[in-house]
Amino acid sequence: RPVALDGAMSMARRTREVAPPVPVVQADLAALPFAPRSLGGGWARATYVHLRSVDVPGALADLHRCLRVGSPVELTFFGGDVEGRRLIPDDDFPGRWFSTWRADHLRDVLVGAGFDVDEIASDGTPPDVVQHTVCATRARTLPDLVRPGLRLLVCGLNPSLHAADAGVGYVTPGNRFWPAALAAGLVSRDRDPWHALHQHGVGMTDLVKRATPRAADLTRAEFTEGVARVERLCRWLEPGAVAIVGLAGWRAAVDRSARPGPQERTLGGRPVYVLPSTSGLNAATPLADLTAHLRAAACT
Repeated sequence: RPVALDGAMSMARRTREVAPPVPVVQADLAALPFAPRSLGGGWARATYVHLRSVDVPGALADLHRCLRVGSPVELTFFGGDVEGRRLIPDDDFPGRWFSTWRADHLRDVLVGAGFDVDEIASDGTPPDVVQHTVCATRARTLPDLVRPGLRLLVCGLNPSLHAADAGVGYVTPGNRFWPAALAAGLVSRDRDPWHALHQHGVGMTDLVKRATPRAADLTRAEFTEGVARVERLCRWLEPGAVAIVGLAGWRAAVDRSARPGPQERTLGGRPVYVLPSTSGLNAATPLADLTAHLRAAACT
C-alpha cells in the first residue's frame, strides 16, 4: 500500500486530487514519520535535490531506518558539483535550494547510508540538467550517522549482525563502547547514536559496511577499500578527529605495527586515534582504559 509524503501541503492536496485512496503525509524528508522497518520500498523523484548535500547522508540514514532489509529504492538526483538557490533559471518556485552530485560521490554517500547500489544511470549533458537515477537495495547493515562540524567521528571495523538488526552500533550487552563513551562524557544517552549525533556532535561510521558475525570474517581488500571511503568522507565533512575502534582493521589496511593512540597517518587531513576493541572478548583492556582512550581521542 503506497503512502505519499511531501513537505508542501499544496503538493499533498494535489496528490489527493489525482490519487484519492492514497494516504498523504506532510513531513520533513530528513525526519520521516515512519516506524523502523515499516516500509517495503521507496521512490523519490527530484526530492533529495532540495536538501543541502551535507544533509543528504542523514536523510538517507533515516530512510534506511524506515525500510526493511532488501527493500528496493529508486531515487533521482541532479548531476554537477555546485549547489545553492536559483540554480534552475526557469524554476516554477524561485529561491528553492538545489544540490548537485558527481556520480562517484553520490555512490559513496549511498554506500555509507547502508544501501547496495545496483545502478546509477545518468541522463543528459551540460548545459542541460543531468539527472542521476539510483536503483539500490536496503542492506543489512548500519548507516553512517554524520554531518558537518562533528566533534568526533567514531569508526568501527564493521557492524555485527546483531547491531545491524538493532540499528545501533556496539549494542550487545558485553560491548563496552557505550559505557566508556558515557564515562568519558562524549554522550549522555546509552545506545542512542542519533542523540549522540545531534546533541553531542559524535558521528558513527564503519570501515566496512558488510555486517558479519565476526570482524575476522573480513578481508584485507575490504579494509583497504573501506579506509579509502572513510578518507573521502573525512575530506568532505571534516570532523574534528576520527576514532578507530579496534586495531585489527587499521593494522590490516594501514599500519601493521600500529599501537593504540594518535597515528601519524591522517584521514582526509583529519587526525586519527586508534583504540583497542571495546568488545567483551577483549578482556585484557579494562573499561577505565577504554574510557581514557575515548576521552583522549576527542581531544586529539
